[in-house]
Amino acid sequence: MSSLQSWEMGLCLLVCITSCSFIYVSSQSVVAGNDNSSVSEGTVFIDGKTSIGKIDEDFICATLDWWPPEKCDYGTCSWDHASLINLDLNNNILLNAIKAFSPLKIRLGGTLQDKKSGAEIIFGLNALAGRSIVSDGSAVGAWNYTNAESFIRYTVKKNYSIYGWELGNELSGSGVGTGVAAAQYASDTISLYNIVKNIYSSIEPKPLVIGPGGFFDANWFKEFVDKTGSSVNAITHHIYNLGPGVDTHLIEKILDPSYLDGEANTFNSLQKHPQEFCNFSSCMGCFWYLDQLGMASAYDTKTYCRQSLIGGNYGLLNTTTFAPNPDYYSALLWHRLMGRNVLSTSFSGTKKIRAYTHCAKESGITLLLINLDNSTTVEVTVTFNSTWRLHQKHKPHRSHKLHNPHRSHKLHKPHRSHKSHKSKVILKPQRSTSGITREEYHLTAKDGDLHSQTMLLNGNILTVNSSGDIPSLEPLHVNSSKPIMVAPFSIVFVQMPIVLPACS
Repeated sequence: MSSLQSWEMGLCLLVCITSCSFIYVSSQSVVAGNDNSSVSEGTVFIDGKTSIGKIDEDFICATLDWWPPEKCDYGTCSWDHASLINLDLNNNILLNAIKAFSPLKIRLGGTLQDKKSGAEIIFGLNALAGRSIVSDGSAVGAWNYTNAESFIRYTVKKNYSIYGWELGNELSGSGVGTGVAAAQYASDTISLYNIVKNIYSSIEPKPLVIGPGGFFDANWFKEFVDKTGSSVNAITHHIYNLGPGVDTHLIEKILDPSYLDGEANTFNSLQKHPQEFCNFSSCMGCFWYLDQLGMASAYDTKTYCRQSLIGGNYGLLNTTTFAPNPDYYSALLWHRLMGRNVLSTSFSGTKKIRAYTHCAKESGITLLLINLDNSTTVEVTVTFNSTWRLHQKHKPHRSHKLHNPHRSHKLHKPHRSHKSHKSKVILKPQRSTSGITREEYHLTAKDGDLHSQTMLLNGNILTVNSSGDIPSLEPLHVNSSKPIMVAPFSIVFVQMPIVLPACS
């Protein structure tokens, strides 16, 4: 999606990312540094004047697939009873896990008829029907939409609510096994658009028409977007940037900032087109996952679908017990804390810190900090537009700065505006007499072992109870005069009671 321009034209960027969720590696355990870890300082700069992107309210999305129990890859049969063929849709943990998002978008290769979860459904349609596979492996001929049209009519008759209809899976460019030419795919997508428009003629809101759901090929995508015009509401692309979950170099990739930065090239290419795009898809996995969410948002992606909700080597939920994996809690915190407006954010200091900021879901701003270092705690100062810091220090008016060190300086009273030639920052009123506080959510692996399937929030184990209820996610309340301390191999969400122009 061309960020704002494409959004105004009615085209949203939907991202589907496929990679590992929790990582099983037979190599030596990776354990975070101990109490003797070193401490370094760094500064987060947040431009609060304008937003650089705007995500959907329900940005977090997950997929369900059709794979049978006997589906095996790389010597692992990882689907068990977690596909649409045999998934227990009445499982309490599954239902509670979806309800916790209120709502969670789910992209299906099939149908979810149970409405108890409150999921928003994106349904994938077979785009190879009616085509012939020629000698070079490509699929030729027009899409036979007879079966798809019949099925769409059936869902309307049964009063099933569908968020979007997506045509095909990984047929763009050279495809996976086979591919379809961009011009033909565009023509077929227009056919789907007309079907949806006709069947839902008296129904509002109408489902989105989505495609192509494949690997990003710049020339192919450009032709597809140009020829579909307004007939496609969301462009999707898939990312397998980490490779398979059994890759023995997976840990090094996740903890390498330069490797994580590499995906920015794809997001940047997508953003340059006037109407573009979308992408689908361990305590270790949380670092990669949240970094991808932050990066995708910064490039104006509207929705990010994780492959998968359950099943495979990368599910948000455990394939056999349905218990949430660490990535699930990462996604849930993002969903609850990170608002729609994305703020330009940079970090000065160690290259091992990743930083992203959004206007908060409720009020103020939410800062996400990811520490990829195994032995260094980072003490973070937050600045706004080069002039403001989170904690006020008395200086001549023109050099006034709000900053966040541990020294005890006075904070300005609530309601008071601080004027600057660059920005205006307003502190939200607080009922507490102890001063202005922020909320912090520190995510770490149990015993510092990144291979652990147990995640801690502020030192407390996250686990469902005997009734299958998702645990509450309670923050630490920290005085804003203290620094943000980001421990080795940890993730921190920080919600600050600051009102910036981009969020007002």
